[in-house]
Amino acid sequence: MKRLKLGIVSALALTAMTSFAAAEPIKIGVSLYGLKAEFMQLWAAAVQESPAVKNGKVEVTVFDGRYDPLVQQEQFATMISQKYQAIIFAPIDADAGATAVKMAHDANIPVVGTNTRANTDLLSSYVGSDDTLSGYMEAKAVLDKIGCEGNVVVIQGPIGISAQIQRSEGNDKALAECPNVKVLETKTANWSRAEAQALMENWLTRYPGQIAGVIGQNDEMALGAIEAIKSQGLNLGDFAIAGIDGITDALLAVKAGEMTSILQDARAQAMGSLDVAAKLADPSYEPQSDVWTQYPEMPFEDGKAANYNVPWTPVTAENVDDLLAFRNQ
Repeated sequence: MKRLKLGIVSALALTAMTSFAAAEPIKIGVSLYGLKAEFMQLWAAAVQESPAVKNGKVEVTVFDGRYDPLVQQEQFATMISQKYQAIIFAPIDADAGATAVKMAHDANIPVVGTNTRANTDLLSSYVGSDDTLSGYMEAKAVLDKIGCEGNVVVIQGPIGISAQIQRSEGNDKALAECPNVKVLETKTANWSRAEAQALMENWLTRYPGQIAGVIGQNDEMALGAIEAIKSQGLNLGDFAIAGIDGITDALLAVKAGEMTSILQDARAQAMGSLDVAAKLADPSYEPQSDVWTQYPEMPFEDGKAANYNVPWTPVTAENVDDLLAFRNQ
C-alpha cells in the first residue's frame, strides 16, 4: 500500500512539474544594431508592447548592438549560452551579421531577421520592408519636385548595412530615369542628424546655389540637412528634401511642408517578428498581434514564410495628422 501511495504522489508531482514547465514563457532575445536614433527606439518599445509579452506567453530581452558587429556577435554568444529559444536580429553589417546567424544556427536556435539583412541563407525568416523600393520612392519624390533637372546630393546610411546598400540601389534606379540630373556628392552620415548637418553645411559652402535636391537615406539625415539649410539663412523652398522612416520630427517637417518622408512601420516589424520567432520556438504558439489583420497582404502563413514584407506608407498632407495622433497615443 505504501508503495502504491508513493507511486501516486510521484505521478502527481511529475504532472505538476510538467504543467509548470508548459506554462514557462517562450524566451526570445533581440539584437538591434543600435538604439541612439528614434526609429530603433520605436521598434524596441513596440516589441515590449506586444500582446504576447503583455500576457506572459513570451519573455523578450532587447540588446543594444551599439553599431558594432562584434558587440552583436557577443550578444549572440550570450543568448546561446543562456539558452534563448529564438533570436530576432537587425545587424549593423550585412556580412558580419552572417557570422552571428551561423553561431545560432549551429546551436539549433532559429533567427528571424528584421529591418536590416544579413548576407546568409541560414535565417529562418525575415520580417521587414523592401529598402530598394523605399530608396526608389524617396529619390523619385525629390526628382519629381525638381522636374528631373538640376543637381542633387545623396546622404547615405552606414556603409555595409543592408539598408544603405538597398536604398542606394533604389536611389540609383530613380536617378537613371533622370539623365539630366547630376549627383554632386554621395557620402555617409551614419544615420546621424548631427553628421548630416555638418556634411550638408560643407556641401552648401562648396556648391553655393547649385544644390536643388537632397536624398537622405533616413529621416534623421534629411532633418540634419534641413538644419544646415536653415543655419545658413537659405530658403527651404529652394530645396527638395526626402527621407525614410516617418520618425516624429519628420512627420512634423512634412506637416510644415519642409520635406517628404516614407513611413517604415516599426510596430509591425517588431510585433510581426516576435510572433514569427515565437512560432518557430514553439509550434503550438498562435500569433497575438493585430499586424496580420492590419496588413492582409502579409499573411502569417503559420509562421513558415521565408519573407514577410511590411508595406511602406508615404507620408502626405492628408495622413500626417492621423500618423502623429497614432504616434502620440
